[in-house]
Amino acid sequence: MSATLDALAARWAWAEIDLAALQHNVRVLAARSAPAQPWVVVKADAYGHGAVPVSRAALGAGAAGLCVALVAEGVELRSAGIDAPILVLSEQPPELAAMLVAHGLTATVYTPEGVDALALAAAAAVSHPVHLKLDTGMHRVGARVADAAALVRRIAASPSLRLAGVFTHLAMADEPDDPATHAQLAAFDDALAALALDDDVVVHAANSAGALAHVAARRSLVRLGIAVYGLPPGPGVAALGADLRTVLSLRARVSFVKRLQAGDRLSYGLRHELNADATVATLPLGYADGVPRRLFATGGQVLVGGKRRPIVGVVTMDQLMVDCGDDPVVVGDEAVLIGRQGDAEVTATEWADRLGTINYEIVCGISARLPRRYGPGPSEGSPSAHR
Repeated sequence: MSATLDALAARWAWAEIDLAALQHNVRVLAARSAPAQPWVVVKADAYGHGAVPVSRAALGAGAAGLCVALVAEGVELRSAGIDAPILVLSEQPPELAAMLVAHGLTATVYTPEGVDALALAAAAAVSHPVHLKLDTGMHRVGARVADAAALVRRIAASPSLRLAGVFTHLAMADEPDDPATHAQLAAFDDALAALALDDDVVVHAANSAGALAHVAARRSLVRLGIAVYGLPPGPGVAALGADLRTVLSLRARVSFVKRLQAGDRLSYGLRHELNADATVATLPLGYADGVPRRLFATGGQVLVGGKRRPIVGVVTMDQLMVDCGDDPVVVGDEAVLIGRQGDAEVTATEWADRLGTINYEIVCGISARLPRRYGPGPSEGSPSAHR
């Protein structure tokens, strides 16, 4: 092990990734969505959980394919020996088409220029798979429904390309009572009927919320993202994921302890003043590791000794402080920022609620400089890790 890796392994702050929990979630979601095939979304380094180990674990639990956002993310998986189908979820810059084809990644297209760039890059290939994305109402990316037929013809005109799938993305699936999802699916069905696709072309619309809450969205496959990591896609569907298990926890060890007096003020700007004598513990991680600087100001808490303790003072780049009151705490004690300790738990969703954001942003924001420690799951040489 290099000196750098030694330092990472010895660091007193880390994220624990429970691959057994992830595999449980894949199986639960696959059973609920059957007969649709489960494809697991591992973009953004698997939402901060680690793309390669998560992909291997997901495939070992029965995932039929993987989804990424960038060509580079797909190349990383291929370089790790993963040969499962990998769908790149958006149309990529033309200069990346050759790399996409060379690594056997399934492309998404929604413009004539995107189709032509892939056709040129795949000229020496035979039937390179592409999925056509349709905009049925979210208006982020995707072809207009009116343009779909022309794009299908353009793909069919290239002997190097094969239309393997047609899909859309739901904007409001996490709010089951909103009529927008029904409207999007109706538009999608109208487009599919007009295209008269071959039987071997897969169709898909469901994200995590769609898979949980909308039976009509479960088509050939479901794209399982945040729910695979045990986090609810939104409050409107949280109860539907009650049997899912949280995969990531964020932990540290107390690096310094001091006894302070009432009236002492803490951290940059001296913005927090103690209203009673207290033992204050310092933890060796901060906003450079993904703990938002203002979490202290919104009531952020940390578990120490199985109890909730308030973060006191501005979170700094590499450290933060916790008020432990009069309870004993010593250097080396474990603290839990996200996760469970004893009967108490702090969740990424709680952080998100305090900060006015979503749990996706919390877990994706956990820095790469924090080492990930992986629990049970397929090893690098496990046959189930490769497809």
